[in-house]
Amino acid sequence: MATQALLKQLYETPEKDLLHRIRQLKTKLSDQVLILGHHYQREEVFAFADVTGDSLKLSQEAARTDAPYVIFCGVHFMAETADILTGDDQAVILPDPDAGCSMADMADDEQIQRCWRELTEVLDPDAFVTPVTYINSTASLKAFCGEHGGIVCTSSNASKVLAWSWKQREKILFFPDQHLGENTAFAMGLEHDDMAIWDPHQPLGGLSADEIRRARILLWKGFCSVHQLFKVEHVHAMRRKHPDIRILAHPECSREVCQEADFVGSTEAIIRFVRHAEPGSKFAIATELNLVNRLRLQYPEKPIWFLSPTICMCSTMFRTDPQHLCAALESIAANSNEHHQVTVPEPQKSWAKVALERMLALN
Repeated sequence: MATQALLKQLYETPEKDLLHRIRQLKTKLSDQVLILGHHYQREEVFAFADVTGDSLKLSQEAARTDAPYVIFCGVHFMAETADILTGDDQAVILPDPDAGCSMADMADDEQIQRCWRELTEVLDPDAFVTPVTYINSTASLKAFCGEHGGIVCTSSNASKVLAWSWKQREKILFFPDQHLGENTAFAMGLEHDDMAIWDPHQPLGGLSADEIRRARILLWKGFCSVHQLFKVEHVHAMRRKHPDIRILAHPECSREVCQEADFVGSTEAIIRFVRHAEPGSKFAIATELNLVNRLRLQYPEKPIWFLSPTICMCSTMFRTDPQHLCAALESIAANSNEHHQVTVPEPQKSWAKVALERMLALN
């Protein structure tokens, strides 16, 4: 990975000079490098991305590119996904190895394996349950889904994935985000009694055998640390101040917030909604702060507020800064290998690719 001496030097470099150096390196490396930037990235990094988007779009771009180096300005699970979908002769680099995801950490391989074993006390999961993992998960969980007839989803395609999954088997085990699974299932017409929440810290997920047999979808008890901040009282307070406002929410928000929202959709869907709205339209948006601020700047004729009074951004996504991006580019230019290359081992990589390709085939 980048040496501490280089990073120290870059942190001491004036911002104007640092950004100029990144532009120089991008020009020098040209088509050797593809920089992917997630919507939640800080603006000064996002500006250097060759492709920007949400998890689904960036996964597709990773699968298409033939650039020998892919720099993923995002978090660890995203870089893993890119490594799974790119060729063996391509290197995927995460500028800061500490850029992780608290949601992805809420379900690990040991917990999922134990859950699958415990389900055998009630039914045969390989015959009755399709495992579905949100793309915000480790490669090992994607591999588990590939090996057990399951699939990956994103917030953009969750309904398609759930429909496919129910065609395979009568039940779904959805992890690691309870809220995306719950909001998607409700939107598809399921009732509360069709769902059960699996708590990985309790025997049999804290459920009875009857609850497991009755449920059409078992929802892992996990969440996004940013999206859980949005509350129903924030919606009510915003409507009192601005009666004509529209509330836009990401499906990682709680069911209660999504029920109150005027529109629920992925980051890409929220961007499209704002883009196509009439000038003067007012919005309060329940998703990551960097994206909300970017929309505010792009559409000054459309007043936009961050829904929560508590200002919070994705702290792990924020770890990727211009200094780490510059260090990664310097390492590639010098052919020094002093960067954080993300490599998913076999056979995990092959099984995870099966689950991802099942998802990509639906789009």
